[in-house]
Formats: sequence, structure tokens, C-alpha cells
Amino acid sequence: MRRILVVGTGQSGLQLALGLLAEDYDVTLVGPDGPGEIRAGRITSTQCLFGPALRRERRHGLSLWEDRAPGILGVGLRVAPGEGGVPGPSWLGRLDEPARSVDQRLKLSAWLDLFVQGGGRLVRHRVHPTELSALAAEYELVVVATGRGGLADVFPRDTARSPHDAPQRSLALVYASGAAPHPDGPALSRTAVPGAGEVFSLPVLSLNGPCDALMVEAVPGGPLDRPLPATAHAGDVLDHLLRVVRRHAPWEYERFAGARPADPMAALTGGYAPAVREPVARPGGGAPVLGMADTVVANDPITSQGANMASLAADVYRRAIVDHGTRPFDEHFMRGAFAEYWRRARQVTAWSRVMLSGPPHVWELYRLAARHQETADRFANSFADPTGLIEWFLHPERALEYIDGVSRPAFAGGRPR
Repeated sequence: MRRILVVGTGQSGLQLALGLLAEDYDVTLVGPDGPGEIRAGRITSTQCLFGPALRRERRHGLSLWEDRAPGILGVGLRVAPGEGGVPGPSWLGRLDEPARSVDQRLKLSAWLDLFVQGGGRLVRHRVHPTELSALAAEYELVVVATGRGGLADVFPRDTARSPHDAPQRSLALVYASGAAPHPDGPALSRTAVPGAGEVFSLPVLSLNGPCDALMVEAVPGGPLDRPLPATAHAGDVLDHLLRVVRRHAPWEYERFAGARPADPMAALTGGYAPAVREPVARPGGGAPVLGMADTVVANDPITSQGANMASLAADVYRRAIVDHGTRPFDEHFMRGAFAEYWRRARQVTAWSRVMLSGPPHVWELYRLAARHQETADRFANSFADPTGLIEWFLHPERALEYIDGVSRPAFAGGRPR
């Protein structure tokens, strides 16, 4: 039985560990917190999962909340008015499959219990970079899935793929109970404030039942940016967000004005620089270790892809490990597993960069979607499968060709069709 160590108990690390355990591998999982500490901790993200990621969880028996988590039926966008007060475009794209968001405190604590009950070995420990070399010598494969902080710096930054060396957005997030329903039904709603950032809201299943998430992604130093300490109380974060949306997204203020924090730890603030890193590290010059998900590919949450890409990474790595049979997990194997993941992840990285910069063709597509439901639906379903975005959204010339094709009448034989 091959011995594998997974460092990190987030979406990707736990999903991989549970998947390998089901394939009869000897799996050890290392993380600083047990189920109780995870449940009692702060929220970690909005973690909206779309169709493919939810299907993976169903296949592996990990979809434990489908009967309770609100179904998210669409992705909406509204552009805040400019200086002249003229309303921007507004639309809702319909999802082919409902999305869902389950508080990771709820999900990961339950998955950790499943891992231990299934015979996995949990070691409560925060791994220091200097320990990785010894661990790599002890196990046949070490996978690092600790997220953007901690051990990520062990993996060299890929400067060619990492144009940003500072956070592109300041983030503030709260889960709130008592918000009014979205007028168009349960949706991942995005308000774009040109030049200033974005406001997001969506339904979530949290520790105490269904609630709503409200998040502001502010351009640093811009009008949405009001720095808060990482230890800010949930009530303070909600008050801050209400002040911001009252001015810049009053339709969201109307929904959340009477809300309260879902629990005392239901808030998160901060920011990080998006980065792509080398997938393999040799700490101390020793045996190689493999990085996974946002440990090595960290995108800004503007495209709501973090948990989805973590799910994909776990699935790609699990299949690569199983298919590798009894051969050594050498650097060649590691780079091959990452290459298969990067084939999809690079599309999300490109998408995130476009959304952060907001080039003119994106705003033209937004205006088109407001009058063309098929475009709105196509954009919504790109959250489930971003691979087709290169054909019409990411590249300016292809976007303009798409807009022209939708906007002008099609002619056949000299007559409109």
C-alpha cells in the first residue's frame, strides 16, 4: 500500500485525501486544526461551487448538504451608474445546473470526520518549511495543499505567469442572516463599479442554516476601499459593507439593511497578490514535493473559481496518482500531473486578469448581454466551464467579432433571415 502525505485540510487537500483513501492508499493528512477548531473558526471564502464540482462531490459521496443548501439558479450583473447617474446595463444569466455554496467550516469539518472514520491518519500539526525535506524522504509522495499562505513560498514564483506582485483587490466578506431575497431569485449577483471594484452577493448554507454572503472587492485606495483589521468583528465588517453599498450599490443596501451577522466569526478581510508558482519544490535540496490548487495557482476571487479549481485539482491529481500505478512519484510525474491541471487552470488565470483589468470589450459584452439573453446565459455558464471563454470573451478581436455576429442581421440571398 503506497504511503502518501497530504499537507493541508482545505477543499483540495481533503478531497484528494478522501479520494485516495477510497482507492486503498495509505493516506496521512496534516493540518493544524481538527473538526472542532474548523467549525469554531472564521469563514474562509464564498466557495460557490458550480455544476462540474458538485457532480464530483456526488460521485465520491461528499455531497452531504444538497437537500439543505440553497440552489443558485443564475449569475447576474449590474453596472453601477457613472458620474452622470445614468444606469448601466443589468441582466441575469440562467445556469444550466444549479450552483451551491456551503460554508467551508461546515463542509471541511464534516469531511475531516469522514476521513478519520474511513481509516485515514490525521496529524494535528502546522508544518514548517524546514520539515518538508524530512517528510518527503519518509513518504512516497508529499502533496502540499495549504493555500496561498504558509508553505506556498516554498514553490518558486513563475514570474512569466505572475504579472502582479501586490493585491489587486482589498476584500471584505460577511455572512448575514435576515437579508431580503434577491428580486430575480437565488443568484450569484455581481455589481461592477467602474474603476472602483465589485460587490458580490449570493445565498450560502452556513452553520446556523441558510443565509447570504455580501462581499466587496475594492481597488486598493479607491472609493470602495476602507481598510479593516483582519481581526475585525463580524458586526463591524457588516457595518462597513453597508456603508459602501449604500452609496455604490443601493439595491444591495436595500436587501441587507436589516440583516445581522450569521455568527460572530462570519467575516473575513484581507487581500493577496495573484500568483502562479512552479509546481515542484525540493526543500533543502532533497526529494521533490508537489504543490496543488491555490498553493501554486492563486487567482483573485473575482471569477468565483477558487473552490471549483481546488475541486478540479484534487480530481486531476487523484486520477494521475492512481493511473501511475507502482512507478515512482518522481519530478517527471509531478510536472505531468500539474500540466494536466494547468491545461484548465490557465483559462481561469487569463479570465481573472481580464476581469481585474476591465478592458473596453468586456463592457461591450456586458451591454450586449443586457439585450441578448443567450449571451447572458453563456456568460453565466462559463462559471461552470471557463474553457470556452477564449472563443468569445477573453480576446478583444474575438469578442468584437462575436458582438458583431449577434448584433447585425444575418443575410441569406440578399434578404434578412
